[in-house]
Amino acid sequence: MAATTPTPSPTDTFWTDAERHLVRYGGEFTPEIIEHAAGSFLRTASGRRILDFTSGQMSAILGHSHPEIVATVRRQVADLDHLYSGMLSRPVVDLARRLAGTLPAPLEKVLLLTTGAESNEAAVRMAKLVTGKHEIVSFARSWHGMTQAAASATYSAGRKGYGPAAPGNFAIPAPNTYRPDFTTPDGELDWRRQLDFAFDLIDAQSTGSLAACLVEPILSSGGIIEPPVGYFAALHDKCRERGMLLILDEAQTGLCRTGTWYAFERDGIVPDILTLSKTLGAGLPLAAVVTSAEIEREAYERGFLFFTTHVADPLVAAVGNTVIDVLVRDGLDARARVLGDLLRQGLWDIADRHAVVGDVHGRGLLAGLELVVDRETKESSSGLGARVTRRCLELGLHTNIVQLPGMGGVLRIAPALTVTEDELALGLDILDRAIGTAGAAR
Repeated sequence: MAATTPTPSPTDTFWTDAERHLVRYGGEFTPEIIEHAAGSFLRTASGRRILDFTSGQMSAILGHSHPEIVATVRRQVADLDHLYSGMLSRPVVDLARRLAGTLPAPLEKVLLLTTGAESNEAAVRMAKLVTGKHEIVSFARSWHGMTQAAASATYSAGRKGYGPAAPGNFAIPAPNTYRPDFTTPDGELDWRRQLDFAFDLIDAQSTGSLAACLVEPILSSGGIIEPPVGYFAALHDKCRERGMLLILDEAQTGLCRTGTWYAFERDGIVPDILTLSKTLGAGLPLAAVVTSAEIEREAYERGFLFFTTHVADPLVAAVGNTVIDVLVRDGLDARARVLGDLLRQGLWDIADRHAVVGDVHGRGLLAGLELVVDRETKESSSGLGARVTRRCLELGLHTNIVQLPGMGGVLRIAPALTVTEDELALGLDILDRAIGTAGAAR
């Protein structure tokens, strides 16, 4: 008997089907059926409009269903969608050249992949091969993905119950200026002493096989933690002293979100390997590893292998080229700086009105609002964050809460770079009202 295509489930059976047939992969599902998305808004099956303050999974930097992305997909899928992984196409070579053109020397060699986890997997694999070592250092609040090497370097969640991680993975403390562990006499974060202490511990544990340090310029799943100016230059020096490569994971910070094309530009350093994802595909699965010609040549000569089904796919590469077109033409780096200032000012205004707001973190259009029960003690409450996000959704705003031990609930705010001032104002107003009601309920 020929297979037939099932008709879509009516709304009244949707959640029954979801509960029966879907694997739950992280927390609870948002209790809305999403039917449509355009620009900064989602539309639900019940007709509600929800302002998307996470731009999908922090990826849709041009908003949902951007007309130029839609046109590119329609055109490209009709001409050339997928190839044998050893074949090349013009969109792939064009995107590699153009990405290199946005980066400082010596970053010029590009590997195009699908997800952030995959790009970090490839970067770690390359670093281990080139250095001949195997130990990897990352932040204790990190998130680099759910594949083996990426998950082994991820410390913010998901480590328990899966058996041994890859050998030789070490964590160092994230430099959190709001919750300092090492302090100066005036109570500020003493990040230099913290970093020295961290690498004293690394040196004590290392078997002499330190290959790379894999870190995010701004730790997103760690609570939008932004290390102070000077930290990454010092970290870069620590790596050089030990013959380690510095890998920067700019999945969420790359391509203009922080107000510059890449977050590392603020710090006057250049990583040995850069990984990109999320923002590069503007919501489609596209990622990249970028490195120097010297590192690429050494990897090649040692037999570097990362031959995957969707490496160098032309369809998503064409989308990446369109993303660069729009970012350059519309000056979205400068726009993210201007709108980011408006966003943070609005968040600080909310903090002035609500004592449950402890701090505002972030840069450009990547912001964090930390919720606390008590500003003096900085005591956290998982219930408070849950109530605020639930109330936001009821009022028509989608945002995301990060709740980690030792931290308050941090609302992650990452609207599309195409968000309007009116949409920002609407989101801030909803957030203000949600905190007002949820905070009062504590």
